[in-house]
Amino acid sequence: MVRLQDIRKINDYEWEIPATYREDMRASVRLFVTRRLLEASLEDLSLEQAINAATLPGVVDPVVVMPDMHQGYGFPIGGVAATRVSDGVVSPGAIGYDINCGVRLLASQIPYEQAEPYLDDLATALNRYCPSGVGTEGEYRLSHEELDQVCRLGARWALKRGLASEEDLRRTEEGGCLEDADPTRVSHKAKERGRTQLGTLGAGNHFLEVDLIEQIFDPEAAQAMGLQEGNLALLIHCGSRGFGHQICTDYVQDLQSAVKKYGIRLPDRELVCAPIDSPEGRNYLAAMRAAANYAFCNRQLLAHAARRAFEEVFAGKVRNWHLHQVYDIAHNMGKIETHLVNGKPLKVCVHRKGATRAFGPGFTELPEEYRPLGQPVLVPGSMGTASWVLIGTETSMQRSWGSTCHGAGRVLSRHKAKKEIRGERLRDELERRGIHVRAGSMSGLAEEAPQAYKDVDEVVETVAGAGIARKVARLRPVAVIKG
Repeated sequence: MVRLQDIRKINDYEWEIPATYREDMRASVRLFVTRRLLEASLEDLSLEQAINAATLPGVVDPVVVMPDMHQGYGFPIGGVAATRVSDGVVSPGAIGYDINCGVRLLASQIPYEQAEPYLDDLATALNRYCPSGVGTEGEYRLSHEELDQVCRLGARWALKRGLASEEDLRRTEEGGCLEDADPTRVSHKAKERGRTQLGTLGAGNHFLEVDLIEQIFDPEAAQAMGLQEGNLALLIHCGSRGFGHQICTDYVQDLQSAVKKYGIRLPDRELVCAPIDSPEGRNYLAAMRAAANYAFCNRQLLAHAARRAFEEVFAGKVRNWHLHQVYDIAHNMGKIETHLVNGKPLKVCVHRKGATRAFGPGFTELPEEYRPLGQPVLVPGSMGTASWVLIGTETSMQRSWGSTCHGAGRVLSRHKAKKEIRGERLRDELERRGIHVRAGSMSGLAEEAPQAYKDVDEVVETVAGAGIARKVARLRPVAVIKG
């Protein structure tokens, strides 16, 4: 087990486990944490998992860990690892089972004071239009041909059907569609799971949240995003549902043989991988992109449904009920990107698992209105605390593979949270605090209780202090819909 004395302090927000810590490491591990968060992380295996990731073939220094880190499958949630495209590997466990789990932020010009009398009605309407829960099916029953189109087109599938606008896509990572997705690399079982789940939230930590824009920290960035203090906003947090989960399950199993075939030695079989430039690696990446496109389309359809709910509740009651898109960004993804390494451009596969891309100013990948400022970063907290809007920085490009945190990060397992917290009591407490709750089950609500998570404000202060993101706005929840 890693001990505190094994970790070198760089500054109050940055620490390092050197590549010499273990003889099989090919890279160091850089930790963006405070001392308190670091000491808490020693209680699970997240640091051991980051060290294991530093042994992957082709990994480039450093492996990065965010302050919201916690133990995951083979690779820590809150981790980032870049591997060379030329001779490195891709690992499904380092991207995650919920491929392209991500967050979409929509903002409004509706003042909270005008909306407050209607928030309970809004929660009910959102709960009706945005299905949630384990295995939930939505209104879109796709044929296999239609599902293949979603896999190839992503959010453009919704645009073609009048369920999205060009601005929605322009303000979505990669325009809502990853190139080179190939649904022929997806199993029949995964497709059967995906055909009926498009346009649904799912369960677990996924949610839809109405927020009050409580405080602005960067007026210039907030103005560009259309965020105004005192108005309502909407966060959607979900991913590729059972479709992406099955794809990851399939490839974690399939790639076991690739490890043997290519003579790859791993300290943990959960880090199963294949060379990026191999038939197995290319097949996984093509299937992963199909799942990512499904998730982009899924969040787009949920945004369309949320707009229907806002119109139903607020039309005729407020002057402008329209929800405009701020941004949509993934935090479980593998992306081929070019980064400067030792002053030279290097093409790498950046594995982000529970970590958000946070490109700084000037990148052509960003919408024109955000290019001078940096990329919006969306950080959901727990349903009883706060969520944040941040912006990427040049420092994140230099220090963390253009990445930052993705949320609060768990401190209690779902099993332990259900054991210690009663869902009914939690719901009543949230309602007393003015948060309107719609939940599919009380046990599911208990799993996601605020006390099951780290303090999101402390996580955000850490990445801001480290310079790998900049604060734009703090959001406070006023209505939550969960499966």
